Amino acid sequence: MSAPSRFHHPHTDDLMAFLAASPTPYHAVANAAERLEKAGFRQVAETDAWDGTSGGKYVLRGGAIVAWYVPEGSAPHTPFRIVGAHTDSPNLRVKPQPDSGAHGWRQVAVEIYGGPLMNSWLDRDLGLAGRLTLRDGSTRLVDVDRPLLRVPQLAIHLDRTVSTEGLKLDKQRHLQPVWGLGGDVRDGDLIAFLEETAGIPGGQVTGWDLMTYPVEAPAYLGRDRELVAGPRMDNLLSVHAGTAALAAVAASGGALPYIPVLAAFDHEENGSQSDTGADGPLLGTVLERSVFARGGSYEDRARAFAGTVCLSSDTGHAVHPNYAERHDPTHHPRVNGGPILKVNVNNRYATDGSGRAVFAAACEKAGVPFQSFVSHNSMPCGTTIGPITAARHGIRTVDIGVAILSMHSARELCGADDPYLLANALVAFLEG
Repeated sequence: MSAPSRFHHPHTDDLMAFLAASPTPYHAVANAAERLEKAGFRQVAETDAWDGTSGGKYVLRGGAIVAWYVPEGSAPHTPFRIVGAHTDSPNLRVKPQPDSGAHGWRQVAVEIYGGPLMNSWLDRDLGLAGRLTLRDGSTRLVDVDRPLLRVPQLAIHLDRTVSTEGLKLDKQRHLQPVWGLGGDVRDGDLIAFLEETAGIPGGQVTGWDLMTYPVEAPAYLGRDRELVAGPRMDNLLSVHAGTAALAAVAASGGALPYIPVLAAFDHEENGSQSDTGADGPLLGTVLERSVFARGGSYEDRARAFAGTVCLSSDTGHAVHPNYAERHDPTHHPRVNGGPILKVNVNNRYATDGSGRAVFAAACEKAGVPFQSFVSHNSMPCGTTIGPITAARHGIRTVDIGVAILSMHSARELCGADDPYLLANALVAFLEG
């Protein structure tokens, strides 16, 4: 990958475009697939028989994508090198009966997805996007990319203690967005509006997976534009870097000791337990079918998995200048300091010493610095797809990522160099 000018380079520009074009997991995997198609990959259907030919292939299922590149002459027992990530982010999602309202306001009924910083969703211009399912079983992506909804905050005159006692939000009562005026709220209004927007005949949409998102575009920030502010960095930053790395490795066309893989799952923010989540069978099924399509046996499958390594790439916490006491005193990851290696001895992260060595070797090969992250002992840390992947598939897994601020906010903050540094480390890792 070409060297950047400091704090501003094509990879970060492209990340910002990817974030803006990917308001939902369904859009994110479609955009990743488009980038892989341009790199010579082709989609294969899960319902078809697979062949053992070399080259790049990918599977789409809902908001998940698994893509892999088979070098010419790869043996059935060739191990995999996997970059794992997730496509979903905390947000507000539309309920099955979306039309509501009160006191002359038209509203959309929403449910809280994942663990958002709820205050960050107040007084923001929100669009609406997702997947529509039609009567014939087909699906259509929809994106209303304009200010459509807003969750208005209560004026300080009606909440005099908000500045001294803090904002207290009730998830049911206080986060329902408004999207217009009118006392006559009719069932089906929102879906009819989306059918018209998407050019779908009325009455054809029978199912939907819809979510709100802030329409403000990603932007460089800071005196020297050394920071990037934008939505859904957790974890589309890693999805984008993994896609770019896999495409770059495939384009090199050289012999590889491993089969490079990108696995981007949905539903990490609520436990990964779905047919498109990391706790489902999707990754294992794809890897096994790849082995068997190349003439392999169960023994070849076991040998391949035993030599496989996964980098679970997700965002982590940069040291916060206003809350430094919340961080471990000897581990203060900084933005633009390179990717972080995430460690937790209670297996909230999957990294161990041997995994650290694999990541250190990749960073050294790429000329990329890296940092270590552990949580403050008095604060339980979050988790990732890493431990799930390791336990479900028996695959050695290492948790890494990029250090950011404002994690789970509607708008997060990272260093402008770090996405590029992560992508370069992932290239070195996939190349082996």
